[in-house]
Amino acid sequence: MEEQDVVIVGAGIAGLATAVALKRVGVGALVLEKSDGLRAIGAALGLHPNAWLALDALGVSHKLTTTYAPCRKRNVTNVDTGATQQVPSAKPDKNGHELRIVHRKALLEALAEELPVETIRYSSKLKSIVNQVEEGTSYAIIHLENGVSIKAKALIGCDGVHSVVAHGRWAVRGLAIFPEGHGLNHEAQQFVTIGKRAGFIPLNDKELYWFLTNLTSESSRGDDIAYDPELIKKEVISNFAKNFPTSYLRVVQHSDLSTVTWAPLMFRFPWDVIIGNLSKGNITVAGDAMHPMTPDLGQGGCSALEDAVVLGRHIGNIIIKNKKLVAGNQVAEALERYVKERKWRVAGLIMSSYLAGWVQQNGSGRFMKFLRDTIFYRRLYSLIFDCIHYDCGKLPCVSSSNSELDNDPRKID
Repeated sequence: MEEQDVVIVGAGIAGLATAVALKRVGVGALVLEKSDGLRAIGAALGLHPNAWLALDALGVSHKLTTTYAPCRKRNVTNVDTGATQQVPSAKPDKNGHELRIVHRKALLEALAEELPVETIRYSSKLKSIVNQVEEGTSYAIIHLENGVSIKAKALIGCDGVHSVVAHGRWAVRGLAIFPEGHGLNHEAQQFVTIGKRAGFIPLNDKELYWFLTNLTSESSRGDDIAYDPELIKKEVISNFAKNFPTSYLRVVQHSDLSTVTWAPLMFRFPWDVIIGNLSKGNITVAGDAMHPMTPDLGQGGCSALEDAVVLGRHIGNIIIKNKKLVAGNQVAEALERYVKERKWRVAGLIMSSYLAGWVQQNGSGRFMKFLRDTIFYRRLYSLIFDCIHYDCGKLPCVSSSNSELDNDPRKID
């Protein structure tokens, strides 16, 4: 049976970031990914100051900040009235970090580059996971469909939402390509109407990230179009967004079909995160597997990066205390401390994100319009988005005097 210190299931943002965090504290991890390569579903994502602080801790932020410019303005247009208002943008934090929109694949590649080639094992599908006790110490035994069995001191699930039930909305996302340049300012544009919200934001002079979210009243069509990018684009232009401004439709029209996706928006009730059992012995979860949320705050990927740093810190503290990664109770206690630190933070993000989406998309009455256009955008928007100014902390400095790590080629010099 193959033996590993830590096994991570899923090579998405949470999985790769966690592997990097563990490498920084001298712990080798094996990342199991069922796909045959890096997955970049979603095309692009916004990284807020909290994400950049996490990337600072992981040592990879410099790879991206030189490529992607900050987004400092956000305009919201009411499709029904044509009225446009500028929503206050968050100011840079004390470290100068601010919102930047990046290619999802670029983020994954930046993280993967920090890991030894053998760290990520593709085309590895799980068959079963069991706990095994040896001389009073618990290990996770992972069985793969190809017949390989792995024994690990800790198992971290970063494999997405899976069994979490969708809650009423779905989203289309994609990248638009303008080979000759799109000629737009580097500002976020958002369009809202009853039950729908859409927008786009430039990544650079030739590419824009666009999205559209919709309520369930029209989402039955989604099951038919989910796997056909051309049909998705056609439905957005001719049906879902047919009354939207031509500037938005023009962006969708220029979509790179390989980036266009349709998916239900999933989230876990915040109280399930607070009172639920998110770790069991030497097994825990991170990223969407722990706290799936709607994209209305743009915090899904950001919070996954936070998870990685916090988890790496608690496991790193074991190394500092014991000079090695000790299996059994100490790993279980470290994972419990990680969950305790994260659950209130992510529960708040889940609730805030859902409420932000509800205010912007639900209701046709005067009260809801007043709540959205006058109260939310002018008064509450900055307050709700204050969650982006959060520092998940640093990774501990593991002394090179740890004898077990001195001869370990995976350690950080």
